[in-house]
Amino acid sequence: MASSTLLTALVGIAVSLLVSYLVWAYFDTLALFLFVPFVPFLFRSRRSSVPVRRCPVCGFRTANPEFTHCPRDGTELRPDRSE
Repeated sequence: MASSTLLTALVGIAVSLLVSYLVWAYFDTLALFLFVPFVPFLFRSRRSSVPVRRCPVCGFRTANPEFTHCPRDGTELRPDRSE
């Protein structure tokens, strides 16, 4: 399934092409209305900037900075390097 930002970008491009076509058909002139602000969504990194920490015993993972220990067994969480 595609992400919501990708779908938003695709819908924005489709709408801009539709508007461009309607302007061309009505005024008989070429006008392209491509929404450039949608382009960065397509090339944005999928990696989170929030550090993920993991329990070495049970594998519990969290990005919540309030968790310092595993809620399952009390082991101290360590940075997850598997990403």
